[in-house]
Amino acid sequence: MNPIRRFSQLFSAFSDMPMERKLLLVFLVLITLPLTFIGAVSFRNYSDSIEQNTIAYSTTMLGNMMDRVDDYIDDMSRISSIPAYQDDIKQNLIKSGKYHEQRAQYSSDENSGTPPMDFDLLLAIQRGIEGNISFINTIKRGATSVYIFDQYGNGYYSTKSGGIRLNIKESYQYWMERAADSKGEALLISTQKYTSNLKSTRYAFTVVRKIIDKSLHDIGLIAVDANINVIEDQIVKFDGVTHGKSFIFDTHGNVIYDSDKKLLATNVSNMPMVKMAQGEKGSFYLEENGERHLYIFTTSPHTDWKVITSIPVKELTRNTAVIRNVTWILTFLTIGIALLISIFFSFALTKPLRKMMKLMRKVQEGDFNVQFQVKHRDEIGQLGNQFNRMILRIDDLIRDIYLMETKKKEAELHALQSQINPHFMYNTLESIRMAAELNDDTDAADMLAILGKLLRYSISDLNEEVILGSEINHIRYYVDILNYRYPGRFELKVNASDELLNYSLIKLVLQPIVENAIYHGMDDNKPKMIIEASAWKTEQAVFVQLTDDGIGMDEKTLERLNGTLHGVLSHEGNDSNSYGTGIGLRNVNERIKLHYGANYGIQVTSQPGMGTQVMLQLPTVGGEKE
Repeated sequence: MNPIRRFSQLFSAFSDMPMERKLLLVFLVLITLPLTFIGAVSFRNYSDSIEQNTIAYSTTMLGNMMDRVDDYIDDMSRISSIPAYQDDIKQNLIKSGKYHEQRAQYSSDENSGTPPMDFDLLLAIQRGIEGNISFINTIKRGATSVYIFDQYGNGYYSTKSGGIRLNIKESYQYWMERAADSKGEALLISTQKYTSNLKSTRYAFTVVRKIIDKSLHDIGLIAVDANINVIEDQIVKFDGVTHGKSFIFDTHGNVIYDSDKKLLATNVSNMPMVKMAQGEKGSFYLEENGERHLYIFTTSPHTDWKVITSIPVKELTRNTAVIRNVTWILTFLTIGIALLISIFFSFALTKPLRKMMKLMRKVQEGDFNVQFQVKHRDEIGQLGNQFNRMILRIDDLIRDIYLMETKKKEAELHALQSQINPHFMYNTLESIRMAAELNDDTDAADMLAILGKLLRYSISDLNEEVILGSEINHIRYYVDILNYRYPGRFELKVNASDELLNYSLIKLVLQPIVENAIYHGMDDNKPKMIIEASAWKTEQAVFVQLTDDGIGMDEKTLERLNGTLHGVLSHEGNDSNSYGTGIGLRNVNERIKLHYGANYGIQVTSQPGMGTQVMLQLPTVGGEKE
């Protein structure tokens, strides 16, 4: 399009605007542009100042931190020199070397007739060296373990520190390779990963030194593992101030420590920030994961270790946002004087609509306990009245449907119970039991007594609330009567506190689950089926779990069963008794949901050959009965 024609159209549109909009637009241009320019320049200058101050401050802090680490390493080096001044350590190391040398000669030539040294002498050597090690361990905090080896690599250490390496031989070989050309001076070994005697993974950097006698002959080696927590304390404090992340590495690129502990004992020489950290100290910017970072580094003059800290630029400019916000606030306040009236009316008109939208979202999520407050009789007020009427009508319809469904389910459950005359059955069983006792048939009498208790417990209202202990007694009677039929085939274990045994719940929720487990999950290859009833309580709910060690079920069957349970209230499927007998798992699940709410019910887990677990989730407000 021709620029002149485009400008002409814009000018024509501007000319057609009301006078208020023309003044508003001119005001916005004349006020906003200068303030925006001034704010941007101020923000930029202040940001640069913050970054320069951060670099100077961080460099100083990093230098001080590395000085403290150097002092700590110096202390570790001094600890490693203790054997050079302890004649008893050197004498014991010489004796240890001779002992193992003679033992090796004796083992290689059994006919030599040269017996090995006394084993008691070796114990004395070991106790002497380990006593010195225990003393060394108490000198400096952070020395996790001290190892002393004789010239043949036989190691001595103290387990009191609780951090002994399991790979001592491999570590000794590595240390000896590094110290092969040394002449008794301390060597610093970068962080290594190892497994301790406590089966935990640990990290430590090590100070290694050869032990030599007065004739300058090698008689052993000392290695002092330094706890990286000493460095961690310094790094955590520094990162807490800068809101960044730091790591330390040696001249070969081996990581001594890093904030995330993901790079420990790895080599990072190929990482871009490591390659750019040239010289003793400095700073540079680098893009990482789409975010700009400021990298600051410094080098220890004692160990040549480098420490690099990475600070997101957005963290540096976080405080500068105050100036930016003040500038924008002033800008908008200036503009707002001219726009105050129009903004007020716009907000007043749209506020009720926004409120109604929030209420509609709540209704969409299932919350019908909302009410739109009608303050005026305008169109929005009339719309609010219609909205309130609609919500009330929908809520009434849902309550009617829920009530109908509840009555329907209760009718179905009563229909199941009415299939037999329970009182007649109970009285008949009592008569048979008395006749069996008169005939001295105690087994039959006991079976009838238990069956009578089962029937008496079942004939009352299913919506009656009982305590969990009564439910467990009911399934115990059920298992007892089955053991009369199948002697020794079933065992019930109960794991529940006295408090939970008094928990109140609806009755007959456990027996159908046990019945389902026995008749559908019994493994004929096992001499006994164990059923365990457990109960525990959390802040959110009470959980009752019934576990069996039966045949279990495959994934497809389990998925179909849980799908059936979850579809209770939505009528997905019609076979309410597909898994279980009597009232069945689905009816138990449905009763729980109808009585306590849709958030509660049954969840089944199982594996073929491993048994089945049925978890009941119940509300904590069920209560306890005295």
